[in-house]
Amino acid sequence: MSFRVRLEAEARAAGFVSVGVCAPDAIPKAPGQLASFLDAEYHGQMTWMGERSTWRGNPAALWPEARSVVMLAHSYSPGHDPLNDLNRPEHGAISVYAQGRDYHDVVKKALKRVARWMVAEGDCEVKVFVDTAPVMEKPLAQAAGLGWQGKHTNLLSRDFGNWVFLGAIFTTLNMEPDAPEAEHCGSCRKCLDICPTDAFPAPFQLDARRCISYLTIEHRGPVDEGLRPALGNRIYGCDDCLAVCPWNKFAVEASDLRYHGPHRTPDLDELAMLDDTAFRARFSGSPIKRIGRDRMVRNVCYAIGNSRSDRLKTFVQGLCEDPDAGVSNAARWAVERI
Repeated sequence: MSFRVRLEAEARAAGFVSVGVCAPDAIPKAPGQLASFLDAEYHGQMTWMGERSTWRGNPAALWPEARSVVMLAHSYSPGHDPLNDLNRPEHGAISVYAQGRDYHDVVKKALKRVARWMVAEGDCEVKVFVDTAPVMEKPLAQAAGLGWQGKHTNLLSRDFGNWVFLGAIFTTLNMEPDAPEAEHCGSCRKCLDICPTDAFPAPFQLDARRCISYLTIEHRGPVDEGLRPALGNRIYGCDDCLAVCPWNKFAVEASDLRYHGPHRTPDLDELAMLDDTAFRARFSGSPIKRIGRDRMVRNVCYAIGNSRSDRLKTFVQGLCEDPDAGVSNAARWAVERI
């Protein structure tokens, strides 16, 4: 069998649902698109997006010795409809990708397995990346034929929907690139219309400053009061635009059960009582841990306010004088809203 056929077999054995190859210079439009995004200030407080933008927009500059980029997709497709979790106002809704084990750990381990195989079989050098380096995974994945960036800006495919993590292996091997995937969204705009905060200025464009995933995870300090009611009970991320995509009828069920963990719809009253130590213990091994106790409890206060629950009011009243300004501001807002 050819190296490519054996590579695909190894990738699937490691849990990946798709693999494709492109050249490091396969996304020439990326620098201009990134510059436009940054110029519009759509990145909000994510200043790291502007840092090392030369590498981010040009993978060839990140590692000049690389001759090929192997892109891989790892499914985390849920076994339930995440939109149903929004109908439980006294429980927090957590994005599907964060309900279990940290995907960085799971995907990187699988990537390293494939990378070791490539080194052994291809006599090459490799570097692996999982969402922690200045690599634009989604444009590269489209260039490698895995799928296309939909109107919600996430990667989706006719073969596996849009519930996937992406990983990249840069290699010194000269590999035959795959044909890039074309866009197949057509006239559908379900992902745009369902967004609670109108975070899409236009199809294929995202203003992160209005995105609930950004607001609950990346944004520090108080959230704009005009956006707080739209958060509903979402306390970590948002899956609305992903969940409504029709292409998910082809979604491949997640093979790694670690993605389906204990953090689906926790009780808001329990989370409101967490101090830093209890927060770290509860979310150990979860991507949620990285936002810290203060940001999580701030989000919980917004959710409690949106619940309009008299029972939960007691739990935010005690946070009105919290040392963290974001938490105390959110708690006072919640009390007033209830």
